[in-house]
Amino acid sequence: MKSDTFQMSMLFDFYGELLTDKQKELFDLYYNEDLSLTEISELAGISRQGVRDAIVRSETILRDTEDKLGLVKKYAGYDRRLEEIRQAAAYIAQANTRIRSFEIAKSVDRILQLTGEMQTWLLKDSAIS
Repeated sequence: MKSDTFQMSMLFDFYGELLTDKQKELFDLYYNEDLSLTEISELAGISRQGVRDAIVRSETILRDTEDKLGLVKKYAGYDRRLEEIRQAAAYIAQANTRIRSFEIAKSVDRILQLTGEMQTWLLKDSAIS
């Protein structure tokens, strides 16, 4: 059941507010705290099967929501592209050490500043969702 822990954690970050408080608690204990179903059932005072059912329902809600909205997939694409832009800017900055153009250095700094701001916005948006 935990084969896709990273994916589930990303889905939870984006869509966790769609779950009930109890579902969020059980999901967090299972995926983020890495407790077993038995450990969670003892803490929550419900059966192991009840914990499993709640987690499976939560996973279904999160996956279905991602299938409809695709925000996690879009985020990953934006993040990859921003990293490519940062790498290209770093290459230009390194190449500019030979040319020593103030205008190129200024443009590279601006590109890196903007990509950093965009990365911050993306991270903030994913935490709000």
